[in-house]
Amino acid sequence: MMPPPPPLGFGRSRDEFRFDPAFDDDALVAARAALTQGRWGAARELLVATGDTWDRRGHRLVVLAENPSSAVWAEDWQIAEPDSADAAALLACATVLRATNGKADPDAARSACHAAARLAPADPTPWLSLLILARHTGTDDEQSRAFDQVRGRHRTHHHAHHLMTACLAERRLCDGDALFHEVYEFAEWAAGDAPDGSPLAVLPVVAHTERYRVLAEAGSKPGDPAESGHWTTWRARQSLKSAFDWWLEWDGRDHPRLYVDLNFLAHAHFFQGHTAEAAALINRIGPYVTRAPWAYPDLNPGKAFRAARGSVLGLGSS
Repeated sequence: MMPPPPPLGFGRSRDEFRFDPAFDDDALVAARAALTQGRWGAARELLVATGDTWDRRGHRLVVLAENPSSAVWAEDWQIAEPDSADAAALLACATVLRATNGKADPDAARSACHAAARLAPADPTPWLSLLILARHTGTDDEQSRAFDQVRGRHRTHHHAHHLMTACLAERRLCDGDALFHEVYEFAEWAAGDAPDGSPLAVLPVVAHTERYRVLAEAGSKPGDPAESGHWTTWRARQSLKSAFDWWLEWDGRDHPRLYVDLNFLAHAHFFQGHTAEAAALINRIGPYVTRAPWAYPDLNPGKAFRAARGSVLGLGSS
């Protein structure tokens, strides 16, 4: 099945896209804006409405927690509602993100996550926060334990699988095992174990891209993805075909992290030289560009995306 061509009239402004992890979630954008001003009521309503849709809950909490003042307002919320699992989860995630930036004590962040987990034992989100923390400050065993806790509560948790893929890709920096690295085994297992139509079908592409990032940062691959040869291997071709077939057939277009997958797919198709597929994906992405993987290994993601878009859509790269 061939991808549909991009429509004529695609926006030509160099600034029509933005790196906003909220993507097209208008309710999340509004709640985040209110939280920035210290009005946590909108975040409360948003999370109540989200319920136990775990992928969406995790996505919304992480985006809310990225605001530098979120920890302060989450503490205010928790004082007003000490039994609120939502307040505790937001505080835990915000404290974790501050810890990963060196602005909070990792032990305090870890304690906040465990406190949130006690208030909502079925919720994978506090464990997602622990996985984020473990990726930056923890051991391999801590990463695996946190991931297992998330997966035990939500078997196909999108963000957790992406995080664990990145963690595994960062292990063993030698290039000799590049095509048989453990990250590929993990990604193929997770994709194969997921239900039909799951977006985890893209995970092997994510694994291949994350591995490139690690190897390029270590100097084992060229820093220019186009010169690396990384997307011309049999593994790259195999994983990309399966993932693109998933996108063409999938009807779950409202997944909160859909644009993460689309950006990884577009990036891989572009560097594999599949112009039509890359054009269709970039057109579908529209303004919702993600820094990863366009920044890999150490590139300006805006310039990299513009160059790819200009090449496949003929809009110019400036």
